[in-house]
Amino acid sequence: MTSIDVLDASGAKTGSVDLPEDIFGAKVNIPLIHQVVVAQLAARRQGTHKAKTRGEVSGGGKKPYRQKGTGRARQGSTRAPQFTGGGTVHGPLPRDYSQKTPKKMKAAALRGALSDRATGGRVHVVSGLVTGETPKTKAALEALRKITEAKTVLVVVDETDELTWLSLRNAPEVHLLDAGQLNTYDVLVHDDVVFTQEAYDQVVARLSKSGKEEL
Repeated sequence: MTSIDVLDASGAKTGSVDLPEDIFGAKVNIPLIHQVVVAQLAARRQGTHKAKTRGEVSGGGKKPYRQKGTGRARQGSTRAPQFTGGGTVHGPLPRDYSQKTPKKMKAAALRGALSDRATGGRVHVVSGLVTGETPKTKAALEALRKITEAKTVLVVVDETDELTWLSLRNAPEVHLLDAGQLNTYDVLVHDDVVFTQEAYDQVVARLSKSGKEEL
C-alpha cells in the first residue's frame, strides 16, 4: 500500500493518506472501462430525434399530374421522398439509448481509472483549497496550481463543501464533482484528480464496500 501527501492551500504538507491497493492499485481492464464509458455516454443521449414520414408531412393530397401522356414518371403525391418537402425514408425515431450496466462493473471500471491516474502520480489529496469563510476563485485557483499544473483538473469535494463549490464552479479548467457522483468518464477525461480530505474518505469507503460485495 502506497501513500501520498495531504497538502493545504499553500502547498505545504499537512499529513499523508494511504492509497488502498484494491482501489488505486487495481488492474486496468481497458475493455471493461470502454464498455462502462460507452454506456455512460449513451445514457446522456435524449433520444428525442424524429423524422417525419410521407404520411406525416403536410400537403400532397392531390396527384401532381395525370397518370399517362406526360412522358414523365408516374407520381401520386408530391410528399414522396424524392420530392422537396417530402417525407423521410427510414428516418430516426424516438428511442432509449441507455444500457444496463451492473454496479459491480461500474465500480471495477472506476477503480481501474483511479489506478491509472494514481500510477502516473496524478491523484492528489488536499485539506482545503480556500481559507477563511468567503469564496475566492482567484485564491482557490492559485492554491490548486501549487498542487498540480495539469491543464484540466477534476476536483472531487463533499456535497456540503459550499465554500469550494462557490470558489471553483466558474473556472473553465476545473470540473467540480460531488464524491458520490465520481465516475469513470470524468476521471479519464481530466488530467489530474484532486480530492478534498472528506471526499477522499467517502470515495474510499464507497469503493471498498463495492469491492467487498464482489467477494
